[in-house]
Amino acid sequence: MKKFITLLSVVWLLNACTSLSQSANNTNSCPQSTAAVQVEPNPQTGYFESSNYQIRNIVKDNNTIKFQTTKYDFVFCRSNNSWTVQAGTLPNEFQPPSNYSEAVKEIINPSFKSITVDGRMYQYRVRLEPNYSLSEGDRLSRPEVSPENDKVVFELITPDSQQPQQKILYTLKDLQASAVQNGFSSIGTQLGIPQITAAVTDGQRIWWAIAFEQGEGNNGIATIVSYQPQTNQFTLFQPQEIASQQITDLVVTGDENAPTLWLGTKLSGEGNPNIPAYGLVAYRPNLANPRSRNLNTYTVHNSPLVGAIPTQLEVEGDTLWVGTGNGICQVQWQAVENRDRWSCWRFALMAKLPSEVPIYRGLLEKTPAATLSNTQGEDVEVLWSHPLDYQTRQSRYEVRYQPGFTVTLNEGARPAQFPRLIRPGKPAIDWVGSEWHWQGDRFVRAWDEVAQNEFGGGSRGIASSMNVEPNRPSNFNAMRGDLELLAISENATTLKHYSGWVESDVLNPYLTVVPQATGQTQPNPLTKLEQ
Repeated sequence: MKKFITLLSVVWLLNACTSLSQSANNTNSCPQSTAAVQVEPNPQTGYFESSNYQIRNIVKDNNTIKFQTTKYDFVFCRSNNSWTVQAGTLPNEFQPPSNYSEAVKEIINPSFKSITVDGRMYQYRVRLEPNYSLSEGDRLSRPEVSPENDKVVFELITPDSQQPQQKILYTLKDLQASAVQNGFSSIGTQLGIPQITAAVTDGQRIWWAIAFEQGEGNNGIATIVSYQPQTNQFTLFQPQEIASQQITDLVVTGDENAPTLWLGTKLSGEGNPNIPAYGLVAYRPNLANPRSRNLNTYTVHNSPLVGAIPTQLEVEGDTLWVGTGNGICQVQWQAVENRDRWSCWRFALMAKLPSEVPIYRGLLEKTPAATLSNTQGEDVEVLWSHPLDYQTRQSRYEVRYQPGFTVTLNEGARPAQFPRLIRPGKPAIDWVGSEWHWQGDRFVRAWDEVAQNEFGGGSRGIASSMNVEPNRPSNFNAMRGDLELLAISENATTLKHYSGWVESDVLNPYLTVVPQATGQTQPNPLTKLEQ
């Protein structure tokens, strides 16, 4: 019997984040200010693709450090700590596969990548064993084998050999045992396609981070591979706390014999390739005892981290750069627990207001609730774009609206259904704003906290009714607007959302970078419910 690959497997590879950072670029000065980079939803490529700001590569030189997304470059100038947004220059090697045949080729026969240590090149890849092959009708399938023979295998070609060494990272049997150890009755029916998301050197040691496809029954075990060329010795690290999470990137700081591994983490699900997990993770492996654990996590709930999913990391001396889908942080890693040692900036869409703009309290409302006036010449922040009808080009923008609107919802607070999955620092409470996080005085939602739900009707926000009509979204009150919790019980929630909706044809948003405050002023009101 053969296992057939699902559509999600190809989608996962098409959307996979490549995070083997490169250093290049020899500009001699900081970039000059140019015309603002305009952002406009494009129904042909997907309405929500314009809100994808995941960092996929970091390029640096003496003058600048450039954070690249698929469409934009965020460039930091070292001399004056300023930011410039430019049209994207992400190389093809960091772009996701552009079509099915390209993705399938990489699944069947993963290409070898290379890394150089002391002038000597090492080639590596990771694959399934047995691997997929093309069957009738161009379907991907692989033979059915026993759990102990269903394997994820790492391969390394050293400079002195033409044949790869093989190291089994884990088997389906190991995955099943890991599920039981972490309190789950099952954690998937088959091994997800593995992927190497980082390869770095630290002294005389090479480190690799191994991620895996998740969703539709596919899963894996978060694995870090260490290799010493002098002794030809492999060591595997599989921290139990993040065993079911994907490692998006890895960098190393500290002493070679007592290093700290900094990891970006995320989860995936059916139709949603990007779900927040444990954020930025500091993992201190015991090189003599790989089973020992020393792990700290930094999320939007317990740290100044801007953005819930770190996708690219970079170390420069005492500085750790953290790029997320919502912004960038510069952290003094030796004092990471001190909030004052974080400097963060978030990505923002801004637009100049015409003299007067009608604003609606809900996405589908027909009667304006108020009027936005450009009395002080200030720009308005655009938080989201959403179609009014999935079959047309017509849409509305959610914009920041300081007076806010009050809404009462027939949904209250309840204990979290899956407390094991609660991210560090977040109260174990499920409520209508669960995808928002507390930021001192209000609940806020980062770009990368909005679940995509590609196969499940699109993203979800705050709405008094979630009735779904064909080709028509719900009447959302807020998708990313700040929330103030006014009252909550087991059966109802009253809140104020500091946003409203305007017609998209009256605004021309441009992308910019703004400083992010790091201080917390008030405790999260949900902690009282948790107690």
